[in-house]
This record gives sequence, C-alpha cells and structure tokens, in this order.
Amino acid sequence: MVVPLTSYRRLSGRRLIAAGFGALALLTAACGSPGPAPSTGGTGADGPRTIVSLSPTATETLFAIGAGEQVVAVDDRSDHPAEAPRTDLSGYTPNVEAVLGYDPDLVVADTDTGDLVTGLRRAGVETLILPAARTLDDTYTQIEQLGAATGHGGDAAELVAGMRTDIAEIVATVPIREAPLRYYHELDDTYYTVTDDTYLGEIYTMLGLRSIATGGNGYPQLSPEYILEQNPDMIFLADAQCCGVTPETVAQRAGWGELSAVRDGNVHILDEDLASRWGPRVVDLVRAIATIAAADTPAVRPTS
Repeated sequence: MVVPLTSYRRLSGRRLIAAGFGALALLTAACGSPGPAPSTGGTGADGPRTIVSLSPTATETLFAIGAGEQVVAVDDRSDHPAEAPRTDLSGYTPNVEAVLGYDPDLVVADTDTGDLVTGLRRAGVETLILPAARTLDDTYTQIEQLGAATGHGGDAAELVAGMRTDIAEIVATVPIREAPLRYYHELDDTYYTVTDDTYLGEIYTMLGLRSIATGGNGYPQLSPEYILEQNPDMIFLADAQCCGVTPETVAQRAGWGELSAVRDGNVHILDEDLASRWGPRVVDLVRAIATIAAADTPAVRPTS
C-alpha cells in the first residue's frame, strides 16, 4: 500500500501509487488520517444494499469482510478478487453520472476527485473516502470503518485481529541482525523509491531493513549515481509488471552489475498490486518480504 496518491499517484500511469501501497502501492507522503468524507443519505440498520467501489483497496476489503454480495460495481483497476464486478468506472477521474447508473446506496473511494462527494450528495448517495494509509494502524482503522459502514463490523474486527496475529507471527520468523540490511525499493524505472517514513517503509523496518533513501519526502526520486554510491544490500522491484524491469535488466544498467545486491543475487520482484495497496493482502506482502529477508540474511544472531 498505500497513498493519497500525490507523489505516489503521479506514478499511477504505470499502475503505481504509495506507497502505498504506495503508491502506493500500495502509499503517498501527503496522505492524511483515514476517515469518512461528509456524506448524506442513509444505508439502513443492516448496511447499504448496493455499493460501488472506486478503490482497489476498498474492493479487496469489502469482499474480505463479507460485504461482497452488496457490491454492484467496482472500478477498472479493481482486479481482486476475481468475482468483483469490474466495470470501466474510473477511480482517478470518476464520472458521477456513470456511478449513479449503478443505483448505489454507498460509494467508496480513496480520494474526492472531481467533486465526487458533492455530486453524489446532491443525488442523496452516501460516500466514504478512505485515503491511502500511512501506517498499518491506518489499514486496520479503515477496515473497521468499512465494516461499520456496511453492516459487517464483527467480520471486520475478526479480520483485523487475524491480520495483527499473522503479521506478528511473520515478523517473528525474521532473525535479528547485528546491523540492518539496506534496501532500495524501486517504484518505477525512473528511480522513484520510498524512505523508512512511509507505509512500505514501516513494513521494511519491522523486518529489520533500512532504506538507502532519507529526507523529508517519503517518495524521492534518486539518481543512478546515488544508488551506486549507497550500494544497497537488497533491491526490491515493484515495477516488473508496469515497466518490464527484471533482475536481469537491472544488472545490465551501467555500473549496477557491481552492486552488492546484484552481485549476490539479492534483486527481487514484488507483486505490483500487493506493493501498492493497503488492504487485507498487506499480510501477503509482509510475508513475501519476510521470506526474502530471512533467506538473504548473512550473519545474524538468534532472536531472544
């Protein structure tokens, strides 16, 4: 996850957020605390009968908490789960009339783009804006908010509890290192990356890794020269699907064949969707990175 999609979302032309996950992926630096946008209209005591999701993360969450049967349409980027009723609706440039064509009681989105909330309010449709999460706690809060808004509060609480347990167990499998390994997370092939002060950075940090990128901008664009100078221990590619980047193409970049990560075979492809969304499947992202981190650990000391 995972990214109110400002600095991360400008990478969205290549299906990146940030991340945010990352974007995001999915996570962006300008993301605020998650919360519902002002809305009008009622959904009834048992939740809305019909829901339109304009956010891939929200779509995944709705199905994970048991609200899938209420979802009548999702945006063109919502490709998980397979049974989600995918349409040509755009979450980036939403068309209020097109959304209203599905007669929703509730619309969920990650940004209020194009006066979405105002337009739906005029039609008496309730909206819930859940911006990209900045922390895992934001993810848990948003899941609970969706649960409350859809009549699946108990299911949402159960999902969050399970995610917390799963992530804690995964983190415990990674040995404690004498010093953290340093990583470079590539958002796209123009060298945008993440710092530790981002959603993805929190995940890497809890797994004992540290970004080579620092500074106030959580999603900086690095120069190839800087990356070569920093010589990261590990490289994670979140741009294989969007940009065709592979460990082999990375090794062919000028000077990159001498990087420790390339020389030692520590260049790894991450699933682009997992790395740019901030919903229930963040557990899968944590597991994927943890597996790599544990396998590629040189000298470690046992956990206590």
